This record gives sequence, C-alpha cells and structure tokens, in this order.
Amino acid sequence: MTRIKRGSIARTRRTKIRFCVSKFRGSHSRLTRSIIQQGLRAFVSSHRDRDKKKRDFRRLWITRLNAVIRAMGVGYSYNKGINNLYKNQLILNRKILAQIAISNGKCLYIISNEILKKRVSYLNQNN
Repeated sequence: MTRIKRGSIARTRRTKIRFCVSKFRGSHSRLTRSIIQQGLRAFVSSHRDRDKKKRDFRRLWITRLNAVIRAMGVGYSYNKGINNLYKNQLILNRKILAQIAISNGKCLYIISNEILKKRVSYLNQNN
C-alpha cells in the first residue's frame, strides 16, 4: 500500500495552533504534540486568570476605600458606608468610589456626610 501524505488540511490546522504559541520557548513552539498541549494549557490559564484578576481588583478597591474612610474619621468603616449607599439607593460602584477616594478624598467625605444626613433625617421622621 502506498503512503499517503497528509496534505493542506492538517498543515493548516497545525499552522493555526502554531500561531497561538509562537512566543513560547524551546520545543513548546516547535514540536506539534508539545504545541497542542501547551496551547490548551495556556487557554485554560488565561480563562482562570481573567476571573482571578476581577477578584484581585475588587479586593484592591475595597482596601483603598476602607483605608480612606478610616483616615477621614467619618465615624464608620467600609461596610457601614457601603450599606448606607445601598439604603439611600446611590448607585456608585466600588471602582468609581475608589477612584474618587484616591483623587479627591474631600469629595468622598462630602458624599458620606450627605448619606449620613439623609440617614439621620430618615430615622427622625420614622420616630
């Protein structure tokens, strides 16, 4: 039986895979079997680390907010501040609040004071 060479289809498939791993070092960018394994591993890692990146940034924003709130001496910590935001239906996410806190701490102080005033007036009306 004569030997049949795999033609353009297999070569095209391998070239596509090779394009994804062209920056890898050594046999991970040259040998087909190793290329396939490393490509799959890289895709799995990138998906996992995108989720991890979101978690890390959320932790960073919370840490920054807590530090600025405690330094201002408003009288409460991060969790009470966020709780008051939600009760007063102010829609500011943690990213925006952290940027406000870093760039202009007085603005965050004004926001927190307005929240406290609304909260106190609400409590006085109900009593």
